[in-house]
Amino acid sequence: MKALPPVRILSACDRCEVRRKSICNAVKPVLQKEISRISRVRTFEAGNTILAEAEDSVFLGIVMSGILRVQRTMADGRQQIVGLLLPADFFGRVFERTSGVAVEAATDVTLCCFERHAFERLLSRSPELEHQMFLAVLRELDAARDWMLLLGSQTIPERVASFFLILHRRTTVIEPDMPSRKRRLSVHVPISRHDMAAYLGTTVETISRVIQDMSRRGIIEIHSPQHFGILDEKRLVRCSGREELSIGHRCLADEPHMAVG
Repeated sequence: MKALPPVRILSACDRCEVRRKSICNAVKPVLQKEISRISRVRTFEAGNTILAEAEDSVFLGIVMSGILRVQRTMADGRQQIVGLLLPADFFGRVFERTSGVAVEAATDVTLCCFERHAFERLLSRSPELEHQMFLAVLRELDAARDWMLLLGSQTIPERVASFFLILHRRTTVIEPDMPSRKRRLSVHVPISRHDMAAYLGTTVETISRVIQDMSRRGIIEIHSPQHFGILDEKRLVRCSGREELSIGHRCLADEPHMAVG
């Protein structure tokens, strides 16, 4: 009787939905096992603090699902959202004891966490992982430039349109061979309207008026307060004032990670 092949039991890493876009998928299997060995999946409810500002950070990791908001406290005590971390983004700083920003759960989140010292030791002895972390930092810089350009937009409609396009590009996989007429374009805004207004530097009422206006003009379709259909991509791009945010346009942050060696 022919022997049956051994049954392979899928690990948590094998089932990870963001693995294809994270540093874990870009390294050799041996190193993947090392990363898996020091990882731990943790969940946090919306509003929980992941890393506190100016306090010791004991872990770092990768967003598996949900959204993290990055905040900094102003001199007068006000808190300003300075960034959003989406699935596959890396959070925390290696080789730094304290965090210069607070990282909080904007939604319920699932995180793949690494004890900071254990990850630093692995990084120190693995040029392959170090290389991927360097590329991750470059992608983070690209994303930060996107957010900076968004906040530099002169009008609130430009900011809202840019926000929708950036979220769509960073959270949706579009098959390159799929004809544009067959695409069902949509965007999910996984943060509250209050957080969205705070991040875009305006009020909840203004955000609502802009969204309603885009809906009346047939640019977007409101499915729910957080789900929208993109009915006219070209007009949405024109509203943003940024042709490079066209959904068919590719950037470094969109490129799949390639294995090294």
